[in-house]
Amino acid sequence: MKKIKEVIVVEGRSDTARLRQVLGDVDTIETNGSAINEDTLRLIKQAQQTRGVIVITDPDFNGQKIRQKIVAAIPTVKQAFLRRQDSVPTNQHGSLGLEHASASVIKQALQTVYTPTSHIKALISKEELVELGLLGGADAQKLRSLVGDLLHIGYANAKQLPRKLAMFAISKPQLSAAVKQAKEELYGS
Repeated sequence: MKKIKEVIVVEGRSDTARLRQVLGDVDTIETNGSAINEDTLRLIKQAQQTRGVIVITDPDFNGQKIRQKIVAAIPTVKQAFLRRQDSVPTNQHGSLGLEHASASVIKQALQTVYTPTSHIKALISKEELVELGLLGGADAQKLRSLVGDLLHIGYANAKQLPRKLAMFAISKPQLSAAVKQAKEELYGS
């Protein structure tokens, strides 16, 4: 994997250590938890203007909260996502996190980076999402979770899904292929 020129935003020291172990020389900004302060946001803004930023947080509630705060302040940051099942600790007492992801998972996440579009226009209607089984169906939540993992955009609830798909410019063919694969995983061939 080529050297990453952007600054990578992570949650803590163990995430930075893991990235350096996998990628070598990489620059990070640590948010030090979900109570991300104004100084850290200013630092991320400055990094975005000079080198660009990639946000990669833990695939849990706090990680999503941190990501939302950063994106609200700096909408143009690039985003990389980890799947929950790829971030499980080896011991029983740990929590989900980047520091537990394998080298191949981390590299894959950083190669599948999304840059949100500034002018969000829905490419897929809510009716199409219902038709695909992503909204309103019995297994819609499970399906959305798998589809978010397959598209590397993270989980989205029913209300967030249309906006997230638009934000990352996911096309209907991309979504349909991910839904097909997710249904195969859920129900078998």
